[in-house]
Amino acid sequence: MATYRCAVCGMGVNASCADCDEPLVNDVLGLGDGSQVQISRCPKCDGKIKSPMCCGQDMTCEV
Repeated sequence: MATYRCAVCGMGVNASCADCDEPLVNDVLGLGDGSQVQISRCPKCDGKIKSPMCCGQDMTCEV
């Protein structure tokens, strides 16, 4: 399961899919302008969310 952690306060978040109850995995989503966004993805239904935020910035996840 991907664990997102805040670089400022150290809070950690684990996430699972509400539809499949599967642990989400870390991934990246390529955008049309060539940039990438860190996301969490359900390995079963392929649902996606953007990485969570804490202390006003994206939380990071080590792969």
